[in-house]
Amino acid sequence: MAIIAFGLGVWLCQYLPQLPARGWLSMLTAASLVAGAGVYRRGRYVAGGVMVRASILLLALLIGFAWAAWRAEWRLADELPQAWEGRDVEVTGVVDELPEPSERGVRFSFRVERTAAPLPSRILLAWYRSDREGAGEDKAPAVRPGERWRFTVRLKRPHGLVNPEGFDYEAALLERGIRATGNVRAGEKPLLLDPFVPEPMIVVHRLRDAIRARFAATLPDADYVGVLIALAVGDQRAIPNEQWIIFRKTGVAHLISISGLHVSMVGLMVGWLVGKGWRRSRRRVLRWPAAKAAAAAGLVAAASYAVLAGLGIPTQRSLIMLAVIALALLGGREVVGSRVLALALLCVLLFDPWAVLSAGFWLSFGAVGILMYLLGGRLATASGWRAAIGSQLGITLATIPALLVLFNAFSLVSPFANAVAIPLVSFVITPLTLLAIVLPFAPLLQLAHWLTGLLMVVLEWMAAFPFAMWQQAAPPAMLAAAGMLGMGWMLLPRGTPARHAGLFALLPMLVWTPPRPVPGAYRMTALDVGQGTAVHVQTARHELLYDAGPAYGQGSDAGVRVLLPYLQAAGVERIDRLVISHNDLDHSGGARSLVEGVTIGDLMANLPTDDPLRDVPGTRVVACEAGTRWRWDEVDFEILHPASDEPAPNKDNDASCVLRIVAPGGSVLLVGDIERAAERSLLKRHGSEIASDVVLVPHHGSRSSSGEDFVAAIAPQAAIFSAGYLNQFRHPHPAVWDRWAAVGASNWRTDRQGAINVEVTAKGVDIQAQRDREARYWHGH
Repeated sequence: MAIIAFGLGVWLCQYLPQLPARGWLSMLTAASLVAGAGVYRRGRYVAGGVMVRASILLLALLIGFAWAAWRAEWRLADELPQAWEGRDVEVTGVVDELPEPSERGVRFSFRVERTAAPLPSRILLAWYRSDREGAGEDKAPAVRPGERWRFTVRLKRPHGLVNPEGFDYEAALLERGIRATGNVRAGEKPLLLDPFVPEPMIVVHRLRDAIRARFAATLPDADYVGVLIALAVGDQRAIPNEQWIIFRKTGVAHLISISGLHVSMVGLMVGWLVGKGWRRSRRRVLRWPAAKAAAAAGLVAAASYAVLAGLGIPTQRSLIMLAVIALALLGGREVVGSRVLALALLCVLLFDPWAVLSAGFWLSFGAVGILMYLLGGRLATASGWRAAIGSQLGITLATIPALLVLFNAFSLVSPFANAVAIPLVSFVITPLTLLAIVLPFAPLLQLAHWLTGLLMVVLEWMAAFPFAMWQQAAPPAMLAAAGMLGMGWMLLPRGTPARHAGLFALLPMLVWTPPRPVPGAYRMTALDVGQGTAVHVQTARHELLYDAGPAYGQGSDAGVRVLLPYLQAAGVERIDRLVISHNDLDHSGGARSLVEGVTIGDLMANLPTDDPLRDVPGTRVVACEAGTRWRWDEVDFEILHPASDEPAPNKDNDASCVLRIVAPGGSVLLVGDIERAAERSLLKRHGSEIASDVVLVPHHGSRSSSGEDFVAAIAPQAAIFSAGYLNQFRHPHPAVWDRWAAVGASNWRTDRQGAINVEVTAKGVDIQAQRDREARYWHGH
């Protein structure tokens, strides 16, 4: 229980909006240590006393909190000063992890050795091909682990997109110890100083790089070579997104990586072989028990496999858990499941207090705990295939609440998919892949790839079922807790009264839907998509999306990274109308991924006749023209621009669709990228009628927009700037920022405050920023 209290203290620290001052933290640490010594001495004489136990739990919680806070303080201190953001800096260092290559370049972790600037010790760099660098630079740059380079780089502090229920990129960088990101500059040619720096982990990463390259060369253009590379060296980045969708729909994503299952499988397999051979020699058995020899060999094999995977954070958790069991066996200690799990938890949190932020942490420890729960306290347990099926069904049922909370979805075909995938991947494909590392014999890899393709046929068939995935909005904590208790009751031993009644505790979270605006009100969310625009508007029964965000390059866009996860978390399965203001990629770049992932009713846009978005099945294309009006749930929508009776504008920006939303409680004006000419046209046609309570500032705050007369005519309570952090256009322009503030508007910006939520009710307009709603101590550091 003390270890659980320690973990609770670590968890509480990670949800602080701000770390305690160092003085207070020092006092808390000192007081905890002194009190701990006192409780220990008193506990020796009053063993088992209620007050002593309560004091131990409280102290464990405080120590966990202090430990996590000090670790965070030390890591945050290794930062890039704001004054050095966006400046060119020369830096010398070593590539210390496996790089991530792409068609245009490479991303890699870089350990800084020498620089004249106050840089953090580890940074993440992107080095892209530049055709302007001259002949011979047409290939993407390549780096290898262990190379020492001298670069000119331009850095920024860790920064990610912050949206409701979105991925926290800044937290992920903090956990990895990466305290700045940036690009290699093309000004001064990078210089390779040393082709190889011989350090233990760098040798491992160089070996991983060689294995990855050999696999890719042996299976060029193979569909599933990325899966085999992931199973061999833990690098999942070569797996296409389309395959990840299939793995998630079928619930087998945990198999397509060097996870706890694979690390344990390697350890158990090697341990079993060594133990079997050890028992054949009476002399060896008399000198050392076969069980201990098997435990030692299994631990070495599992550790070797984990190291080959690069000792990533999920792999570290699995190895620590296995090491606790092996060391208990080697020490002659009784292996009690609950104690092993608690000690593993303690070791993981001592090493990585940020692990509690990871879904994998909860699922890995939860799965082991569920297995212990299923197998413990039973008078008789099943064996063989019955035990395997029962365990898989039990884990599937018990993890439903957690999966809904963490991912807003769970797979309904997971038990069947795992029944096929677990034995095939764990006992055939993975061993063949590992054997191909030791024996560079091409048919081994080809056989593993053929079997992977066979498995994918089955998984694709299951993923195609309409009922393959259950998706819904994340349920409230109380409903999730009730669901977990219900599943725990259902999994009690046979004979427990009303055991199946636990299902009724799960039903409320499955039928729960998030609250929606009442008729006559609406909710608008200006999403944080970087340098671009995406706005979600929700009424009592309808959904509208204004713009789809930018394309990010490297095969990614705002549709995949922001919009679809956000809509899924909000419980939105259909967009009644998608408005694309104009065809610039920072407004339409995510549209293709969006229409492939969610049902779209109408598409309102002025797109070219050959635009592929016009051919989306089941979607009606509507022209965006001034005078178009519709009413949803007592909320009025009107297109104000462009007008069909006016000449075509000289700039595409001035052809942006302008949408005004009006309800009794307030109005919003969405204006795309219009510039001064379109602003004058709007003023000429509508005059003071464009006045609105909230405006999405035109063209991200560019100085080519937001003319004085236009700003004065709108005179909003709030002006929202949708822009990317340290974007190359330097939006918003300071003069434009001041211009909106001068008419009494409170200025909001997505790059500094995350998504901006606007609630328009009968009481008026209420605005909140996502970084204020869910503030964390690492945001902005």
